[in-house]
Amino acid sequence: MNSYLQSARGRFWILVTIVSISGFSQGMLLPLIAVIFEQDGVSSALNGLSATGLYVGTLLIAPFMEPQLRKFGYKPLILVGGGLVILSLFLFTLWKSVLFWFLLRILIGVGDQALHFSTQTWITSTSPQHRLGRNIAIYGMSFSIGFGAGPLFVPMVEVFEALPFIVSGILCLFAWSLVFLVKNDFPEATGSAMTARGTIGRFKAATLIAWVAFLPPLGYGFLEASLNAIYPVYALRQSIEVGMVSIMLAAFSAGAIATQLPLGNLSDRIGRKKVLLVALVGGAVVFVAASFYETNAWMTVGFFALAGMFVGSTFSLGISYMADLMPKDLLPTGNLLCGIAFSIGSLAGPTMGGVFIQYSGGLSFLLLIASILFVIALPIALKKPTNTSVV
Repeated sequence: MNSYLQSARGRFWILVTIVSISGFSQGMLLPLIAVIFEQDGVSSALNGLSATGLYVGTLLIAPFMEPQLRKFGYKPLILVGGGLVILSLFLFTLWKSVLFWFLLRILIGVGDQALHFSTQTWITSTSPQHRLGRNIAIYGMSFSIGFGAGPLFVPMVEVFEALPFIVSGILCLFAWSLVFLVKNDFPEATGSAMTARGTIGRFKAATLIAWVAFLPPLGYGFLEASLNAIYPVYALRQSIEVGMVSIMLAAFSAGAIATQLPLGNLSDRIGRKKVLLVALVGGAVVFVAASFYETNAWMTVGFFALAGMFVGSTFSLGISYMADLMPKDLLPTGNLLCGIAFSIGSLAGPTMGGVFIQYSGGLSFLLLIASILFVIALPIALKKPTNTSVV
């Protein structure tokens, strides 16, 4: 048993488990706090602004992640990141305040950035090229499974308000304990990797090489954060019950789970760009169609499931696309920039979504999401072919 856990395969499945529990905590936290604040009479704009705390934390810590990863390795960063998330989840139960919860969300963002950056880079750095799309798809699928299960626990708030935070904290503690079973490892490095000048140069080089691959994570960040933090507010104002909102969000994640692995395998065969374009444009079309039927809750559930089947893989496909384009020694930088792009999109999602609801004059919130997906798809479609090919 111990030899299996120390093997590359055993380590991969431990990392996948950790990511799924982390996805659960994020998937629960965004709609949970949005519902609590909406029921307490907090404005939609302030509600959306509060949700950005998670992504403020990821952006604040991002510039410091790569040097620490190269110095200490993957395992210590995962342990520190997971520990911060667990501590913050339990602290939510002590005092309810918009400012205090905003600060806790920043702390969770710091922890999530350390955890996801380390696991993501570990997987992309050690996966063979011909299985890269598959492995990253499994990584994304595990997060989606957790993220999809998260909203289903939001109704526990009706039992007592602290219960969802306690359950999430306990599950994260279990996943965190698994990290002690794996052996530490370090990413490949060049001589300039640890210098400030080298870090800046690597950021510039990675951006020039693979900037287009950072757009899908940015778009998915916007989609995920706005759907989970702001759509519940919009839905409640459309007289949709909290339980039904949870089902809608879970349906989106279920759709993403269903197609994550097939799309990952397909991208290994025909290329990431083709699959990404179909996913982004298809998802945008579905959201436009859903905007005409959103007063029918069960039809909206169906549209959300279909949309998830299209766009639920855009983050993992973006990472795979980046790994195709990036030299191996720049993979940590590329993964970090994917995370930064995701965080920027996630910051924009709740902020723009909250303002949109407040000032759009009743225009469907789903049209905002469709517009963003179309905008993200355009530069990918116009990107000229490179010499890099998918194996």
